[in-house]
Amino acid sequence: MLIENLLYADQYAIDGIAPHSASTLDDAIKLATAELLSLQNQQGYWVFELEADCTIPAEYILMMHYLDEIDSVLQRKIAHFLRGHQNPDGSYPLYKGGPGDISCTIKVYYALKLAGDDIQSPTLHSAGEWIRHRGGAAKANVFTRIMLAMFEQVPWRAAPFIPVEIMLLPKWFPFHIDKVSYWSRTVMVPLSILCSYKVKARNPSKIGVAELFLIPPDQETHYFSHVKTPLGKAILLLDRLGRRLERFIPDSIRRKATAKACDWFMARLNGIDGLGAIFTAMVNAYEVMDYLGVPVDDPQRQIARAAIDKLLVVKGDTAYCQPCVSPIWDTGLAALTLQEVDRHASDPHTRQALQAALHWLAGKQLRDEPGDWQIQRPSLAGGGWAFQFGNSYYPDVDDTAVVAYAMLQADDVKYAGNIQRAAGWIAGMQSRNGGYGAFDADNTHYYLNQIPFADHGALLDPPTADVSGRCIMLLGKLAVRHLEYGTVVKDCLAYLRAQQESDGSWFGRWGTNYIYGTWSVLYGYEAAGIPRNDPSIQKAVLWLKAKQRADGGWGEDNLGYHDASVRGEADNSTAFHTALAILALLSAGETDSREVETGVHHLLKTQRADGFWRDDSFNAPGFPKFFYLKYHGYDKFFPLWALARYRNDRYAADMRPAATA
Repeated sequence: MLIENLLYADQYAIDGIAPHSASTLDDAIKLATAELLSLQNQQGYWVFELEADCTIPAEYILMMHYLDEIDSVLQRKIAHFLRGHQNPDGSYPLYKGGPGDISCTIKVYYALKLAGDDIQSPTLHSAGEWIRHRGGAAKANVFTRIMLAMFEQVPWRAAPFIPVEIMLLPKWFPFHIDKVSYWSRTVMVPLSILCSYKVKARNPSKIGVAELFLIPPDQETHYFSHVKTPLGKAILLLDRLGRRLERFIPDSIRRKATAKACDWFMARLNGIDGLGAIFTAMVNAYEVMDYLGVPVDDPQRQIARAAIDKLLVVKGDTAYCQPCVSPIWDTGLAALTLQEVDRHASDPHTRQALQAALHWLAGKQLRDEPGDWQIQRPSLAGGGWAFQFGNSYYPDVDDTAVVAYAMLQADDVKYAGNIQRAAGWIAGMQSRNGGYGAFDADNTHYYLNQIPFADHGALLDPPTADVSGRCIMLLGKLAVRHLEYGTVVKDCLAYLRAQQESDGSWFGRWGTNYIYGTWSVLYGYEAAGIPRNDPSIQKAVLWLKAKQRADGGWGEDNLGYHDASVRGEADNSTAFHTALAILALLSAGETDSREVETGVHHLLKTQRADGFWRDDSFNAPGFPKFFYLKYHGYDKFFPLWALARYRNDRYAADMRPAATA
C-alpha cells in the first residue's frame, strides 16, 4: 500500500492517502537493509560518528597549545572544520541551527587564533563582535573560564574553588565525589589537581584573547553574577572563604589529597579507551600526567594520548574530534532493527549479521570488574554493558537493557546467561523512586547542582523516563516467567506514570526530546504488556498525533529543552523523529491509523538513493541546554526499523482470521 515516490506530492493537505504497494515498501526495506549490513565491521559491531558542537574540536587545538604538542597538519584541518560551522551572525551554536553560545564561540575564537587566524579575518572579526556584544569573555561558563585561567587570560578567582582536598572529604559530607555523576567524577578529579596547582599552559606563541573582554580581567568583579538562588549564594560565600583559607592548607595534606586523586584516576585510565571513555576527562588526565612530569615517551602517557586521538574523525582537508564513541549502543539498536526486518522475511545474510553482532556483544558484557556503581550497590553482581568499546568502571543500564533485549529476541539458549546477568543487574540498579538513572542508582543530591562548578546543570545522574522505559522493556518481558521482577516492574511503571507530562508526553533526557521520551516509554509499555487502552497510552497517542507535521513527518528541535512550550515541534520533519513517532504509535496499536500511513509515506518519499535518510539536525543532548550530540546512525537504522515494523504489523493484521458475523 505505498505510493511510488515520484507520484507523491510534497504535502499532505489532502483528504485521501493513496494506498501503497507492498513491493515499494519491500524495496525500500531491502535497500536500507543492504546498506546497513554493508557498514557492519568484520568483528560484528556497528559504530557511527558521534558529533558534538564545535567546543570539542576547539578544545583539541587548545590542548595541543597547552602542551606545546602541535600537529600543524591536523590543526589546519580542524581549523577548516571550525570555520565551516559558524552561524551567519558570527556565533557558534551548541547544535546545528541553534542560537549562538558564548562559551562555545569563545573557545572556537581562541582555537582559531592559536591556529594562526588573524583577528581581522571574517571569521574571527564577526565572532569577536558577537562575543563583545553579549558582555565579553567574562560571561563564559565555568569550564571556559578555567581554560582561560590556565592560559593566563583571567585570574584564578574567575574560576570556582576546586581544591584537590575534596578527595579527602568524608562520605557524610554534603559534597563527596561519590555523590555526583560518573562524567562529573572523571572530569572533576584530575581537574581538581590542575586547579589546585594553578597550572599554566605552555602556549608557545603566547597568544591571548584580551580583546574579548569589556573590562580588564583583573578588574572584573562579576564572574559569578549568574548565581541567583539563596543556596547558590551561600555556597558561593563558602567558595570564597575556602579560597582565602587555601594558603593555610598544610603541604602534607595537599600531597596526600593529590596522591589520592592520582590513584583514583590512574586506576580508571581504561587503557586505549581512556578515562571514562570521554574526551574531557581524558584530556584532563593527560594534562595532569604532563604536569606531574610523566615523560612523553612513558607507555602509560602514550596510551592516554592515543585514547584521545582515537576520537578524531579526519576526512580530506577537515577533521573534528568526537566526545566519545558509541559502538555498543549503535550495535544494540542496529540489532533490534535487523531483528524487526527479519521477523517475517528470513534472510541468511541478515541472520548471519545478527549472529555476529550478538556474539560480539556477548563478549563485551561486564561481570566482576570493579565499577563505581558498586558504591551504591556493593552486593549486586555485575552484568552490564558500557556505551563505548571499553569502559569497565561505567556500564550503563540503558545499553544493557537494549543489548539484553536483542539477545532475548534472538531466542538462543547460548545467550541465556547473558540475559540473566543483565536482568539481575538492571533490577538491582533501580532507584528508590522506581526509576532508573543511566549509570548510578539514587544519584539524586539535587542541591549539588547549585555549587558554582555546576553551572552546566548536569552534575547528577537522576532517574529519567527514557532509561526507565527501556528497563521495563526488558524486565517486563521477562517478568512473565520470572516473577521476581514483578515488584521492580510495578514500581517502575508507577514512576513512569508519575513522570508523564500533562499533555501526554514524556521527557527525553538522552534523545531529542519528548518524541524520543514518549517512544521510549510506549515501547517499554508494550513489552511489559500494558493494555493499549490504558489511559496514559491513549493520552500519549493523542499528543503524538497532534504533533504530526503537514508533510506527514514529525520533527523536534533542541529548543524544547529550553522552552517546553515548543515540545514535539520543529521547522522541519526528520527521518529520526518520524520513525520514532511511527514506532511509538505502532506500539500503541495504531497500525491502521491515518497518521501512521502518512508517516510511512514521508519516510518512503525522503529515502535517498543509497537506501538511507539524511537528517542534519543534532538528535540528542549530552547535557540538556548545554551540550548536544548528533548520532550519525539514527537516520540510518531508526527509519528502517519503523518501516519494517509497519510492514510486519500490516502482515500480521492481514493474516488474522476475519471476524464472523
